[in-house]
Amino acid sequence: MSVVPENANLIAPVWRLPRTLIVLAIGVGLLSLWPFWDGIAVMFNWWLTLPEYSHCLLLPPVAAFLIWQQKDRLERLPFAGSWLGVAVVFLGGLALFLGQIGTVYTLVQYAFVITVYGLILSFLGRPAFKLVAVPLLILFFMVPLPNFLLFNLSSSLQLISSQLGVAFMRLFDISVFLEGNVIDLGGYKLEVAEACSGLRYLFPLMTLGFLMSYFYKGAWWKRIVLFLSSIPITVLMNSLRVGAIGVAVEHWGIEMAEGFLHEFQGWMVFMISMLIMFGEIIVLTRIGHESAAWRQLFGVEFPAPSPAGVASRKRSVPTPFIAAALILVCLVVVTVAVPRPSEIVPQRTSLTQYPMQIEEWKGHRETLEAVYTDQLQLDDYLLADYLAGPDAIVNLYVSYYNSQRKGEAVHSPRACLPGGGWQMQQFDQRTIPGATINGQPLRVNRALIQQNDQREVVYYWFQQRGRVITNEFAVKWFIFWDALTRHRTDGAMIRVITPLKIGSEPTEADARLREFVTRIAPTLDRYVPN
Repeated sequence: MSVVPENANLIAPVWRLPRTLIVLAIGVGLLSLWPFWDGIAVMFNWWLTLPEYSHCLLLPPVAAFLIWQQKDRLERLPFAGSWLGVAVVFLGGLALFLGQIGTVYTLVQYAFVITVYGLILSFLGRPAFKLVAVPLLILFFMVPLPNFLLFNLSSSLQLISSQLGVAFMRLFDISVFLEGNVIDLGGYKLEVAEACSGLRYLFPLMTLGFLMSYFYKGAWWKRIVLFLSSIPITVLMNSLRVGAIGVAVEHWGIEMAEGFLHEFQGWMVFMISMLIMFGEIIVLTRIGHESAAWRQLFGVEFPAPSPAGVASRKRSVPTPFIAAALILVCLVVVTVAVPRPSEIVPQRTSLTQYPMQIEEWKGHRETLEAVYTDQLQLDDYLLADYLAGPDAIVNLYVSYYNSQRKGEAVHSPRACLPGGGWQMQQFDQRTIPGATINGQPLRVNRALIQQNDQREVVYYWFQQRGRVITNEFAVKWFIFWDALTRHRTDGAMIRVITPLKIGSEPTEADARLREFVTRIAPTLDRYVPN
């Protein structure tokens, strides 16, 4: 015989989920994986293979724990559902349709997260959803960035880390010379590679910053500052790591930049960054005279147990949740019944057969090192020096991709050249008189670059399915649009470079490039299909 407290009737009853509703919710959750499976599988593979995203394996369990923290509050609220959640599920289905037709995995992955949001909102209703809306935001951190954004971000961070790292070394009176991402110590050369850009710390530390901001109970602006500070902390600490490696190599040899010590330094950088953020919380609590105890301002709370003997009610299935589930069923039927368009890869001639004699220009073919081909993931390429006299030399580089839907895409020289130590002195666009591609006037990006006393003029453009494009973001848009409308994402980047004599003006180099580009433009359509 149980003893019921005297005030049991005064305590509001709690809501319980019947077994049938639990089974229904689990079934709908599993069903939501089906139409998004391709994108989820690719995302999971990135988690397993890319160190930048290895922490994402923990995010779904973390989100589940944060929702469980609200258990005592959620059981006090009826789940009336919300028709807004149905609209969000429909929006997720639309994003899925665009992502599948355009074969853009990132869009499919975000569509999955949006659909999960909509299903939960349609089940809980707005009052209850407010309790779990912020914890659910952490799911957005598990979607990897598109490769072209990741590459551009990595290139920028490599340059910043190199520059700040060299400044740190010079504080110790170390003679060092910097060329892009290559740090020359005289006896040794250190390359700040993509793995040392700081992305391996940035994404995990931003996620950690989000969690710390969530647990921190200070003013809202302090929580925002705490989260955003994870970015400069990552950049600064990674730069100090690069500098410390340089100091260690200078005094104890190249072994300090290899093997276990190198990996251990990376682990230490992350741990110190985390401690800095905890110290930041201590500083923030002293601003504004927050008088609460540390445990009240920052701590992991657990849900209070239900009062003994409290009355309970069984929840019913919200009508909006049924509607959202039906939309999900329709998505499954559509993905099964409607065949996905296969990508068209047009017939073309391999760049290995590109002529080494173009009128008076005679070429000499070169090869890219494996470290570059592994990073670029090219399907075909051409690298050759062409001469039309002792002072007339042009380097031609063409990178070609059969498909750019999975993230492998042309890399812009605007991002790559600074990594090699080149500084852009001028940058603009110019139309090449007499040169056309697919009937369009050829317009190119033109850059004057310099490294020490050496100067060169660069022309480059993106040749994508009959279009000539000079804007990197326009390239991404047309990849998506042509995947939707033409089921093609093939394309290339063409770059030509010529050196300037010391003391000469760029006009002669521009004339040389214009002449060369006019000669090669009619030859490209066999190798880069329109």
